[in-house]
Amino acid sequence: MFIVSDFLYSRKFLCAICVLIVVTVATLVPPQATAQFDHTFQIARVKYSGGGDWYSDPESLPELLKFVRTQTQIDVSPREETVELSRDDIFSFPYLYMTGHGNVRLTDLEATRLRRYLNGGGFLHIDDNYGLNEPMRREMKKVFPEKDFVELPFTHKIYHTHFDFPDGLPKIHEHDGKAPQGFGILSDSGRLMVFYTYESDLGDGWEPESVHNVSAEKRIAALRMGTNILAYAMMN
Repeated sequence: MFIVSDFLYSRKFLCAICVLIVVTVATLVPPQATAQFDHTFQIARVKYSGGGDWYSDPESLPELLKFVRTQTQIDVSPREETVELSRDDIFSFPYLYMTGHGNVRLTDLEATRLRRYLNGGGFLHIDDNYGLNEPMRREMKKVFPEKDFVELPFTHKIYHTHFDFPDGLPKIHEHDGKAPQGFGILSDSGRLMVFYTYESDLGDGWEPESVHNVSAEKRIAALRMGTNILAYAMMN
């Protein structure tokens, strides 16, 4: 029987094949030719309740997607969708993005749906924009009561998927003088299902340079790390 998790796995498989085809073809034909292809996949931003600004850094994802399209020629849609975890359409997206500064609340239904999505092959990137840490960790325990976040070693594939980050996450925006850390929730088979970027604030770096006064060097580092995360989500 074909179930939602089968659909997500098959969609990710087909998207991954398409990504490989696009990258391969891009080495053989001019960029303007590959631009004629239909979009291979689309990502989505998570809208959550609780009072947190899930919509913060509104230009961050379009800027990241533009970078991915121009630097790698992977054919991702240039705009993200907005999804609520209670809706079935979350299973249409191989990559979900969650950010904000404040409180996060997941209903029992949303926690159950998110668990099903992640166990079925989906990927969630949580990017702390400052103040998200405590409520997010509390709510993720509703999703996986039996699992904890673990800090990923710098040798993990997500730091080396496309661009090389031998020292892990780049530090983009200063908050508390802490080093950036990348945490993960792993499936029983070891697949990274949730990647949590803490004390890095990649979204600030993805936004246009003038918005947060981020240096060009840091902005490029943020965009490259974002490219790694997106590529990893598609290929694993």
